[in-house]
Amino acid sequence: MSAPHGKAASPFRQPKAVWAVAFACVISFMGIGLVDPILPALADSLHATPSQVSLLFSSYLIVTAVAMLIVGWVSSRIGAKRTLVTGLAVIVVFAALAGTTDSINGIVGFRAGWGLGNALFIATSLAVIVASASGGFGGAIILYETALGLGIAVGPLLGGELGAISWRGPFFGVAVLMAVALVATVAFVPSLPRPERPTSPLAPLRALRHRGLLTMGIMALLYNWGFFTMLGYAPYPMELGAHQLGLVFTGWGLLVAAFSVFFAPRLQGRYGTAPVLYANLLGLGIVMAVIAAGVDTPAVVIVAVVLSGAFIGINNTLTTQAVMLVSPVERPVASSAYGFLRFIGGGLAPYVAGKLADATDLSVPFYLGAGTFVLAIPVLASGHRLLARAERRDGEDEPVVPAGRDGPVFTPDPTTNRGR
Repeated sequence: MSAPHGKAASPFRQPKAVWAVAFACVISFMGIGLVDPILPALADSLHATPSQVSLLFSSYLIVTAVAMLIVGWVSSRIGAKRTLVTGLAVIVVFAALAGTTDSINGIVGFRAGWGLGNALFIATSLAVIVASASGGFGGAIILYETALGLGIAVGPLLGGELGAISWRGPFFGVAVLMAVALVATVAFVPSLPRPERPTSPLAPLRALRHRGLLTMGIMALLYNWGFFTMLGYAPYPMELGAHQLGLVFTGWGLLVAAFSVFFAPRLQGRYGTAPVLYANLLGLGIVMAVIAAGVDTPAVVIVAVVLSGAFIGINNTLTTQAVMLVSPVERPVASSAYGFLRFIGGGLAPYVAGKLADATDLSVPFYLGAGTFVLAIPVLASGHRLLARAERRDGEDEPVVPAGRDGPVFTPDPTTNRGR
């Protein structure tokens, strides 16, 4: 995205409502990596195979994907704040229930409920931050990705510490932290104005008729396929305990955070969004191929996984911006449509990886993940002109959106039909 004219406002000078939502985002994203260090321990304690444990990701992400389609409809009727609070409350309940069960099937089921709360929270939080943050659209995305990076970095460290005590620890940890985020949201996020017209539950699916949004969504599906294959299966060949796994994924998460916030905007400003994404996806494909080839050597897998954090951080920031730029619909609707496709890819990947690993060997899922990263390049290239045009338009006429004293100001952009 082109830099705005004049001196850019700091993305870290924000109203209280933005900080409250960003804090809740950190806690929410901690939940992604919090359970990663305990995957081998879960398999041992509950006498489950890696493919059965992988369903923890599949049930969570597939329910998140489907629920994304109705988030806009729900939010337009009960309001953004109530949607955030409901999502957080659902996560608290189901994370705690997952920690109390004694079977892998019980955890998989409760993770599905967790996914519903995740969808309500994630799609709404992004829309609220984009609409309310000072410093314009670019600053809002940087703030959102900072929250994502911090959550991903801290989650595995805490998960490793709690997991070293018991595999139940990370689930109860998420419940407590999300309860804190719930209180912060209730206390600091004001009641936000609802849109004049309720959003149709079919709006996200209709939005996918737009070529730019569909192209970015399919690219994200392929990217998330590779990403969650690594997240769900890389812990096994590392042959580490929960504490050591937590440290490995913390190093990975720190690179995600650093490259999301500091390197992605600079690379984008110098080379443009699409060229950086092409090189980045190719880099991810190479890293995954290295993991596949070295799957029997724990040190190779550990180093490759940690290094992949740099590519993932860049991809997360630039893809989120690109989706919002190319979409001709309101940003909450675009977020839901995009989220549906990307979480479908993330949800199917661990399940398919488990079946492939059981039928062949552990290297095959990683080779497939490498292939999906590379396949995402021509998909993105098919929408290159649309993305380049959107970048030019955004650099020319993207206004800085002020935040109201009492919260976000939601105003439509009549020229693009995108919520600003």
